[in-house]
Amino acid sequence: MPRKSPESFIPIKSNWFHILVSLADGEKHGYANMQEVFERSGGKVRLWPATLYGSLKRLIENGLIRESGERRARELDDARRRYYKLTALGGKVLDLESERLRDLVRILNAKRGQEARS
Repeated sequence: MPRKSPESFIPIKSNWFHILVSLADGEKHGYANMQEVFERSGGKVRLWPATLYGSLKRLIENGLIRESGERRARELDDARRRYYKLTALGGKVLDLESERLRDLVRILNAKRGQEARS
């Protein structure tokens, strides 16, 4: 399968964006991703298990994240947990989507500024 360009993913699904943001500061297991998204959004975004694990699977299939081979010490962790980390492609996609969202906010702010002066 030919490798996709980062631009081909834009815009990305909201739940994908939240997962990529969650992994931006390092690897996490699935449940930790779910908790971080919920907490970071002030409870406004909840990734239910079916959505989370389906998204993780598709993010892996598309090369945006990968399962990490590194694990915490066995006595400190649950052996069933899978840890995930961003790939270089995933980082580029996250950067592009973040830039797209910033541009949308700039457009909105400019439009509101123009309307306020009218």
